[in-house]
Amino acid sequence: MDELRALPSVDQMLKAPACSPLVERYGRLVVTEELRKVLAEIRAAARTGTAIPDGADILASLMSRIEYRDRSNLRPLFNLTGTVLHTNLGRALLAEEAIAAAVDAMREAAALELDLDTGRRGERDSHLRELLCELTGAEDATIVNNNAAAVLIALGTIGQGREAIVSRGELIEIGGAFRMPDIMERADVTLVEVGTTNRTHARDYGNAIRPETALILKVHTSNYRIEGFTAEVPGAELAEIAREAGIALLNDLGSGTLVDLTRFGLAKEPTVREAVAEGADLVTFSGDKLLGGPQAGFIVGRKDLIARINRNPLKRALRVDKIRIAAMAATLKLYRDPDRLAERLPTLRLLARRQDEIRAQSERIAPAVARVLTVHGYSVETCICHSQIGSGALPVDTIPSAGLRITGKTGGALEKLAAAFRGLPRPVLGRLQEGALVLDLRCLVDETGFIESLSQVANHGLA
Repeated sequence: MDELRALPSVDQMLKAPACSPLVERYGRLVVTEELRKVLAEIRAAARTGTAIPDGADILASLMSRIEYRDRSNLRPLFNLTGTVLHTNLGRALLAEEAIAAAVDAMREAAALELDLDTGRRGERDSHLRELLCELTGAEDATIVNNNAAAVLIALGTIGQGREAIVSRGELIEIGGAFRMPDIMERADVTLVEVGTTNRTHARDYGNAIRPETALILKVHTSNYRIEGFTAEVPGAELAEIAREAGIALLNDLGSGTLVDLTRFGLAKEPTVREAVAEGADLVTFSGDKLLGGPQAGFIVGRKDLIARINRNPLKRALRVDKIRIAAMAATLKLYRDPDRLAERLPTLRLLARRQDEIRAQSERIAPAVARVLTVHGYSVETCICHSQIGSGALPVDTIPSAGLRITGKTGGALEKLAAAFRGLPRPVLGRLQEGALVLDLRCLVDETGFIESLSQVANHGLA
């Protein structure tokens, strides 16, 4: 009891000079709340015979609690999963030009919906319309907050209360169990399935068209492939069928790309310009996947249809703010210089990294990683592995890569290591594969920061 009486009070601790920086940074209320919890825990432990810590240890415990409470899960981490556009990790990393534009938009007032030439109210889409039309060859363009929203509003505007024809093999499910039939239902569009899972022919579409038909919906199967005995109708042929019937063709590209990926050593994906040139009346695609920008959904195509979409009351609910518009405009401008695109756009730069470059990196840092982990019973070796694009793009195609293969001697050791990596101030995420924790280094840019982060792993579950 004498020791407990000697324990400093909350007021005494708050008045201590060493506590002042915490109050200055986090506020008196937060520090007081956490200090009371620390002192209560010390009193409870003392009654079981645990020694009472001194003032310095109390302060250290207080700092640890406050920092843990204040830290955000939305903090930088090392994505060594091998998935470049990882949905759970925020997908595309923005170019420096996009980051700078977003910061400027956050810091100052901007003419978001003001026409500076006339002084009258303007449209926020105008900041992107010209760029999108230039890069895709479309008559007009608009933007919403993601591609699912783009499909939803396009379907609801053109086909509400009517029918849309879709190949059975294109009734996709995207992340989070969102299914195309569900989106169509929310848009008040009746789904008309044609063809079979693996084969759909032009006659299937033609036979399904009737007065209630509003459009044909073509969906790029970007997150899966059907192989073997297959058949699908090309976009150009679908456009001709739709045109003859006087209905619209909506081509949902999903991830979508503005450049031919083969120039970067990747597999071919249909570009937005190609879809427009084939005759699609509307094309929808994402902004934060292969395009390499912030989250957004684009709709490009016929001017009259875009105008109808912009008049849809849902458009206001799905609009994007000035920060994303600024970042997206800066991203799109990079596509005007395709020769330097891979240097300036992080998504393409990471996807285009050569395997020999990544292998040299793995050999360079392996000894440092081994020094940190071998004392805890783990073995570290370099390995050849394969990355994937992610976010539904080219799902069956992988990219040769290299990394580190970590193994443990005891059952559960790898799960324990993975948990310790996630608990680091800057977490490290790999993938558990075939009895090892594999760190694919394709996305590792900051080698020094990575080693420094790993050096703290003993304090986060491996002590």
